[in-house]
Amino acid sequence: MSSGKAIIFSAPSGSGKTTIVRHLISQNPSLGFSISACTRDKRGRTEVNGKDYYFLSPEEFKQKIDDDAFIEWEEVYEGNFYGTLKEEIERVWNAGKHVIFDVDVKGGLKLKEYFGEKGLAIFVEVPSLDILKERLKDRGTESEESLSRRLYKAQFEMGFKDKFDAIIVNDDINKSKAEAEKLVKEFLGG
Repeated sequence: MSSGKAIIFSAPSGSGKTTIVRHLISQNPSLGFSISACTRDKRGRTEVNGKDYYFLSPEEFKQKIDDDAFIEWEEVYEGNFYGTLKEEIERVWNAGKHVIFDVDVKGGLKLKEYFGEKGLAIFVEVPSLDILKERLKDRGTESEESLSRRLYKAQFEMGFKDKFDAIIVNDDINKSKAEAEKLVKEFLGG
C-alpha cells in the first residue's frame, strides 16, 4: 500500500461522529473519506451508493470476505455486515490524501491495530445514555426494538473507549469539532 496516514473515528450510533468527520473533510482537503461496504438498506432517499456506503447484497459481501478483500469486517447486527475494503484505502491514498474513517467501535479497534503508528484512533463519547437515546429518537429512523438494541450495544461499546488514542466527549458539537480539528492537525504534523 501507498503511504498515507489513517484517522479513525469510532463511537456508538448517535454520538455525532459522522457530523464531526464530515466537518473535518470540509475543512481539510488532504483528507479522503473511506467509504464502508455494508449489506443494510439505504436510509431514506439521502444515502447514495458509492458516496455514503457501498451497498452490497449479503452474497456479494460474503464473496469479498472469501476473496480477502477487507481490512476488517463484522456482522454488526444480525444479517447486517459492515467492512472496510482494502481497495478503498488504496483509492484514497493514491489520490494523495490521508484516509479518514467513520466506523463502529469494533471496526475502529481493528483498524487501529492494522495501521499501528500510521493511525490515530479517536473515540467520540456521548455524555450519557439518556442523551444518546434522545439523539437516536430525533433521527426518526429507529423502531423501539432497534433503539433498544442500539442503546444496549452503545453501553457495551463505551467500555472500549480507553483503548483509543483520544476521547472527545461530545456534549457541544462545535467544541467537539474544534477538538477534533486540533487532534488531526497535530497528528498530521502541522
